[in-house]
Amino acid sequence: MYIGWIVHRLSVGDHMIINVSDICYIYPDGHEAIRNVSFSVQPGECIGVIGANGAGKSTLLKLLVGLYMPQAGEIIINNMRLSKQTMRDIRRTIGFTFQQADDQLFMPTVYDDVAFALRNEGMDEEEVKQRVIHALTSVGAIHVKDRPPYRLSEGEKRLVTFATILAMKPNILLMDEPTAALDPKARRALIQLVRSLPHTKIVTTHDLDFVLECCERTIVLADGTIVYDGQTEAILTNEPFLHEHHLELPLMFQRKK
Repeated sequence: MYIGWIVHRLSVGDHMIINVSDICYIYPDGHEAIRNVSFSVQPGECIGVIGANGAGKSTLLKLLVGLYMPQAGEIIINNMRLSKQTMRDIRRTIGFTFQQADDQLFMPTVYDDVAFALRNEGMDEEEVKQRVIHALTSVGAIHVKDRPPYRLSEGEKRLVTFATILAMKPNILLMDEPTAALDPKARRALIQLVRSLPHTKIVTTHDLDFVLECCERTIVLADGTIVYDGQTEAILTNEPFLHEHHLELPLMFQRKK
């Protein structure tokens, strides 16, 4: 097993924005999706979570945002232990983008989608307007603010989902397969956006070139457990390890062979 260099170089006194300790999650059908997973995240880190289909990537993100609750172990986010009692406060600090953008966009216009959570918090409408305009401008989607989401391209939808979470001013971003179904131009725009954001970020993806460009640290999951946690380039250039875990070299390295 590969041992994570980042986790093990940290002392107990270091501040962690996320601390995950020995969590487990078993689906109702008996499938053990996450088994004894532990890791810590420092503020400002961008971490890629990769693995074959069924490795537990999406389940892990849903546990971090409280869509699922671990059946063992604990999750601490911003010094709060994740529980039913703390979930509302924790979710105010986390922005989560789903694998399918359509799962997040359901209002008549883009503006209303970005404003939805703000209005739910009872925010003054002038503040809502300022945040919506700022969020859409920051992701390069201000030109679609009055359009219905279903008439957007996949790339535009993805940018709007980012605006919906950035408007809430979270300090942690969780992204599930953010480049899925994007054309090359939209993918490049998204990579530039993700790299520009100062937030703590955790990204699950099959797009290993995205991980190579955006994430200094990578966690590899296999059968619900962590088999690597460390430097991104070190593992994404290790072809035998990637092959063992049903992954391939990033296209950038394949072209050099």
